[in-house]
Amino acid sequence: MEIGVSSESQSQNETKKGRAKTPRKPKESVLKQKSPAEFFAENKNIAGFDNPGKSLYTTVRELVENSLDSAESISELPVVEITIEEIGKSKFNSMIGLVDRERVDAALYDDYETAKAREKRLAKEARAQEVQTKNAALGKKVKEQSATKGMKGRGEASFYRVTCKDNGKGMPHDDIPNMFGRVLSGTKYGLKQTRGKFGLGAKMALIWSKMSTGLPIEISSSMSGQKYISFCRLDIDIHQNIPHIHLHEKRNNDVRWHGAEIQVVIEGNWTTYRSKILHYMRQMAVITPYAQFLFRFISDAPDKNVTIKFARRTDVMPPVPLETKHHPSSVDLLLIKRLIAETSKQNLLQFLQHEFVNIGKSLAERLVGEMGSEFSPKMAVKSLTDQQIVRIHQLFRQAKFDDPIGDCLSPAGEYNLRLGIIKELHPEMVATYSGSAQVFEGHPFIVEAGVSVGGKDVKQGLNIFRFANRIPLLFEQGADVVTRTALKRINWGSYKINQTQDKIGVFVSIVSTKIPFKGTGKEYIGDDINEIATAVKSAVKQCCIQLKSKIVKRMQAREQQERKRNLSRYIPDATNAVYDVLKHMSQLHASKKKRYAGEEAEILGNITANLITKETLKEKLAEHVEKVDYEMALEYATQSGVTDEPREDIFIQTLEPDNKFVEFQSQKVNCAVEEETVQWQGAAL
Repeated sequence: MEIGVSSESQSQNETKKGRAKTPRKPKESVLKQKSPAEFFAENKNIAGFDNPGKSLYTTVRELVENSLDSAESISELPVVEITIEEIGKSKFNSMIGLVDRERVDAALYDDYETAKAREKRLAKEARAQEVQTKNAALGKKVKEQSATKGMKGRGEASFYRVTCKDNGKGMPHDDIPNMFGRVLSGTKYGLKQTRGKFGLGAKMALIWSKMSTGLPIEISSSMSGQKYISFCRLDIDIHQNIPHIHLHEKRNNDVRWHGAEIQVVIEGNWTTYRSKILHYMRQMAVITPYAQFLFRFISDAPDKNVTIKFARRTDVMPPVPLETKHHPSSVDLLLIKRLIAETSKQNLLQFLQHEFVNIGKSLAERLVGEMGSEFSPKMAVKSLTDQQIVRIHQLFRQAKFDDPIGDCLSPAGEYNLRLGIIKELHPEMVATYSGSAQVFEGHPFIVEAGVSVGGKDVKQGLNIFRFANRIPLLFEQGADVVTRTALKRINWGSYKINQTQDKIGVFVSIVSTKIPFKGTGKEYIGDDINEIATAVKSAVKQCCIQLKSKIVKRMQAREQQERKRNLSRYIPDATNAVYDVLKHMSQLHASKKKRYAGEEAEILGNITANLITKETLKEKLAEHVEKVDYEMALEYATQSGVTDEPREDIFIQTLEPDNKFVEFQSQKVNCAVEEETVQWQGAAL
């Protein structure tokens, strides 16, 4: 039987095949734009929000640094309180208005365990328990069995309320929405040494909060002298990069508080980033010993709570960094055009003098003469053509200018760096050094270094602490210029320091109007800038030279102690030998076989009369050893005092009844301070 195919069905099949082969027309491309907030929301890793744990760390870091900047801007000794409160699932649901719901279909979730998997897990636990019991019976050391970790589903996020309160400048009432709800807006733009640069900071914490919890940020702020506290609750419109204000009002300020308190609820991971956050707070206490930090972690389980206070060690603050002008060798075409558009000067000569550093009137006239006949000192700077601006740029790159002097920078200072190291690490000895201002690409920078030996909670080997513009750098340490210098370019053995066995702390702080960070995370400084690498090496070596002299003196003192112990050990034997000789001589003297005269006869007479015994002789030898040791120690101390470098003068205020006394040193650091032989010179009482 034949089966035929009709012509109609055949034509339909051909039509279908033809349709399938017809290529689709591409959609017309539509030009779209992204707001800065939308860009950073999609590329949050640029700002350090790679994952929930890193996001929690970065949020803490940004809020703390903003608080320090705010207090330092009004020369107020910073008091910063940072609190991380763990929020459970039920509490979080109530905050956003959700009702807890029991699971209906358990197999739908990631942490669902099948019967077979459960049976396998229980068998594994039983075998482990059997091994533990057998080892205990044999008297072997039994390892504590770790608790079984449950599977964590992707939806089971951990949420935290981060609160940061300070005593800083505060913020104007009307500016608060834009300061927190508009990305790339801020007060830190300009050529100046600052902790932040891009106007992100708390705004990225708000964006992460909006992405992970949907909850707004809350800001309370008051400026000095204000009778009200500005309260604002807002989130951010990602697509338009504008603040979305929920509440903005003024409240009574009865206590006359000034500063800011910021509260944000975000997804995070305290467990994995706990050590990083605490390490950051400790390093911040090292580089800012004039600040007081109170850190709290609050959990539903009381045994997990953490409270750490980093006390203030000094009231000496670094000077406030000053905004400076651009160096001619550091500008580009775009910057020159912007300076021309913004300048208030009328002619070219005034523009060169007042918009750039290290260009005086005579040098400005020489530069204008070198530019060519179409330039004149009195020509209007706003009338410069693009070609003329290129000519100015070329001359800036080729001409020779004096280096900037670096007076606009604000390093921590040797005094503060030393106090911070002693306060937090309690080392056996420490040396610090502050280099002079140097320049790379027209930007001044200063390198400060400290090297410590010994200390509390310090591991054996090199412990490297890096700071940039007084900010601790904790990530990507391996490629950093400080790490490479400490590991590759310093011969620690030549300074009597054992690189593997001693507890060595290496502290390097770099301040500049432009820190040459590598990558978008601003976590390390590259090793390819010769000026910075040379300055770091020189600063660390200067610290090592200071330590070497102290270590050598300590070795000499140890040798003296060893010599004293050896002499004391032989006192009984020497006493017996000397007394036997004197006893024999006294017998000869008494029998007149050999007569002695003068002092010798007196000594022998005392021996015969038992006025000199073995005990008295032993006491005299011990006194002589003590006397020699004391004289050598006195000579050593005198030489140490003479050879030590002169200390800075410290002036103490006159004591008044209302003065509040500050404890300058605690018992924990007495040994370190004594080792440093701190000298109070010229104290004005």
